[in-house]
Amino acid sequence: MSSEEILVETRGLQKHFPIRGGLLGKSGSIKAVDGLNFYIRKGETLGMVGESGCGKTTTGRCILHLTKPTGGYIYWKMPANERSKLDQLEARLSELETEGAGQRSHERSEVEDEIEAIRRQYALERQPTEALRQMRKNMQIVFQDPYSSLNPRMLIKDIVAEPLLVHGILSGEALKERAQALMETVGLNPEHLYRYPHEFSGGQRQRIGVARALALNPELVVLDEPTSALDVSVQAQILNMLNDLQSRFGLTYMFISHDLSTVRYMCDRVAVMYLGKIVEMAPKTELFENPLHPYTEALLSVIPVPDPKVKRNKLTLSGEIPSPANPPTGCRFHTRCKYREARCETTEPPLIDIGGGHLVACHRVCGN
Repeated sequence: MSSEEILVETRGLQKHFPIRGGLLGKSGSIKAVDGLNFYIRKGETLGMVGESGCGKTTTGRCILHLTKPTGGYIYWKMPANERSKLDQLEARLSELETEGAGQRSHERSEVEDEIEAIRRQYALERQPTEALRQMRKNMQIVFQDPYSSLNPRMLIKDIVAEPLLVHGILSGEALKERAQALMETVGLNPEHLYRYPHEFSGGQRQRIGVARALALNPELVVLDEPTSALDVSVQAQILNMLNDLQSRFGLTYMFISHDLSTVRYMCDRVAVMYLGKIVEMAPKTELFENPLHPYTEALLSVIPVPDPKVKRNKLTLSGEIPSPANPPTGCRFHTRCKYREARCETTEPPLIDIGGGHLVACHRVCGN
């Protein structure tokens, strides 16, 4: 059960991967994540969906600082009053920048100092190395591929216990007991600790990955397509286990997937990404029953239905996905959108809340 407390929030999050050399010596950057604003409430599951290459996994890795963001800020456990204050300060700073410096330069400097004071306290990017290391104990990840995410030369007991050793939390007999308890928590036997990863099935390996992620009692777990490499029957077992663990330990999940049926089962809210941008975000039921962005409509129209007699109108997107190294101007989806207008090619639509926490970035829907 999620609360209203916001655990993690991103503002203007960017990750651009540089391109160097190449044909004619040109350089540039791949805009994998390009200005994301979203939050995850404590205890909820936020789904991130979209086609391959849209920036889902990069977003998750940036939040954990496994990949260092190019720009923007990630705020960890910022209280509601500080969040409101930051909103006001950023809005005021935007007004001052629009007006120009002039006689207001002193006020602008004060506003920037207040914003920086909040960032130093709550933004991951402003934390000293040791402080960030301590904060990251509360943020863990379960990787997509259970076959490559476990060191084949390590015993399972060492894989599961490694986070505890790295942070100097447990050692000796206490460490062994903790590893055994973690294995039991994910449905494996204590004797499995003395085996190597190759002795397990894919589903069992993913359970081991979950056990490792839980070792430090994290608050946030990024699930990067945790079932995509598994058989369908095993997928259901892993998903049910993840739901059970969330209830038992009050975990918060960021669930990254391209399987919309799985997202519908697991998530409370869903964010739809396209070319590094969030184009729609809404509570799960609202998004699946009332999709407003043309891209979301197309994604939902191809969800398989287990009934051959049911006829559905699949929406086929024209054209290819543009390169993230050279995204279209204006709305990034306009090159494939059947509703595109002239303004879509020149003006990027902002992500607007149209009510009930349903956010959409589309000129046709929002009328902006």
